[in-house]
Amino acid sequence: MLITDVCLNEDGHAQERRLIAEVLQHVQADDLWIEDRNFCTLGLMFGMARRGAAFVVRQHGQVQGELVGRLTRQGTSRSGPVYEQALLVRDPDCGETMRVRRITVKLTEPTRNGDTTLHILSNVPPQRASAAQLARVYGKRWSIETAFFESTTTLSCEIKTLGYPKAALFTFCLALLAYNAVSLIKAALRSTHGRQKANDEVSSYYLALEMSRTYDGMMIAIPAPHWVLFRALSPQEFANVLRELAASVNLSRYQKHPRSPKKAPPERTAYQNGKHVSTAKLLAQR
Repeated sequence: MLITDVCLNEDGHAQERRLIAEVLQHVQADDLWIEDRNFCTLGLMFGMARRGAAFVVRQHGQVQGELVGRLTRQGTSRSGPVYEQALLVRDPDCGETMRVRRITVKLTEPTRNGDTTLHILSNVPPQRASAAQLARVYGKRWSIETAFFESTTTLSCEIKTLGYPKAALFTFCLALLAYNAVSLIKAALRSTHGRQKANDEVSSYYLALEMSRTYDGMMIAIPAPHWVLFRALSPQEFANVLRELAASVNLSRYQKHPRSPKKAPPERTAYQNGKHVSTAKLLAQR
């Protein structure tokens, strides 16, 4: 639940795949990257493999290859039975080939897009993770969407009055820092009150609201010089202080409210010309 790196682009119309070269600069040996289907590209897959990293990504329709061997059942996940078959993919730029694992989950319930089958590609060796384990790992990808949702709804990462791209990106990064601070608080609460209780009952919105409401008064009651001592604490000492404080927190003050059943989303319509523009492009044309 920590955001450690961010790749930014001022152009609001930019396709995320344009940042793949920048993403690869952050890839290190023995990393495991979990990616959305939009990032299932041969360039990213081969780039990670060359750096000694592993990936787990949902197969994009544009990424095709040659199926090798037979499809065999490898267990069951929470979403349905899991199957596996090898897939041979080729880098069109250099002709290099790579054998990856194609993990198929036959969903017991279709996705909101109506998909009944999920294909996941990975280069993790079988001795390090089974097909069912990789299917479960891919399911955790939703924590990325949750981070963006919380940054938008509770930490105001998108301020409409900020028209200049650099200002908007700066505010966005400040919200990500705030998200990490809230994540640290949640970790302390999980450590003292239990993982399930903290995850199921604590509202990120009320945590953020508490911090924004009490900060000014707290800095008056306890001036800034008194906070300097925390800089000298080791990570273990700081964690012990957080756990001691978290043990005194009354979780009922930050209780989540059960959400009502989801409503069907409105039908999407394509943007009409002149309705959606890139501020960065307009500034560049000045």
